[in-house]
Amino acid sequence: MLFTHDTLAAIASGEVDLAFRRWLRPAVRTGTALRTAIGVVTIGEVTAVPESAVSDRDARRAGYGTRAELLAGLRPGGDRTLYRVGVRLTGEDPRAALREDTRLSGAELDGIAAALGRMDARGARGPWTTATLGLIGAHPAVRAADLAARLDRDTPRFKADVRKLKEHGLTESLGTGYRLSPRGRLLLDHLTAGPGHEDQDPEGA
Repeated sequence: MLFTHDTLAAIASGEVDLAFRRWLRPAVRTGTALRTAIGVVTIGEVTAVPESAVSDRDARRAGYGTRAELLAGLRPGGDRTLYRVGVRLTGEDPRAALREDTRLSGAELDGIAAALGRMDARGARGPWTTATLGLIGAHPAVRAADLAARLDRDTPRFKADVRKLKEHGLTESLGTGYRLSPRGRLLLDHLTAGPGHEDQDPEGA
């Protein structure tokens, strides 16, 4: 379940606490925790409703000016059911702290590198993790479609790859494109330093 940056900001401020979606079947259920750019958004009650049950007040709680605007903005489809979904911000994204954690020993960096190596091995296209990190590091805030083209990847699959790296705290999303986190930068330096590199103390001691 995706939200625009404006909607996420409104959820963070408490102005928005509802969402409406047309689905073939519910994409989330009560209690689902979604990690977003503002933190963890937890799903409240998920209820199938007829359009006639949607009020102007519901529309304002979902970030729209009127009921008509809300309904016009929904995905069309007579085979889909309209769902009313409660949403609220419940905490920080745990990946945010992970991204800032650079107190890593050489052995810990090697462990992350090994995890990336396993990700490379599971794919049919060969190593991709270091190449993707290097591309993002060299081209922060560049559209995903443009980055994907540089790797001869289609955009949805490229975005899925970046999400895998994000799970390790190595990248973070921007309004446009991505950038390496401090942890990602440290790891990329470790991966590209070459043999004989002496790991630096993360605090420069």
